[in-house]
Amino acid sequence: MKEKDQLNKISESIISSEINVPKQLVPGLLESTYEACLFYELTKSSLKIEQQKPLPIVYDEVKLDCAYRLDILV
Repeated sequence: MKEKDQLNKISESIISSEINVPKQLVPGLLESTYEACLFYELTKSSLKIEQQKPLPIVYDEVKLDCAYRLDILV
């Protein structure tokens, strides 16, 4: 399978999960609830998933580990 086809398949899986999760839940829940459900949904797709992943930045040649935190990394 070509790399582009693989990426398209992964993207379709992610988008499908992002659409399905809110449909299964009632409106107005906390973001953390949607995130937890999306994480669970994505783990069913056999993709490598990480939740609340730190994303360091480099400032003035110094690596700062607490700059950002990704909700979900696929």
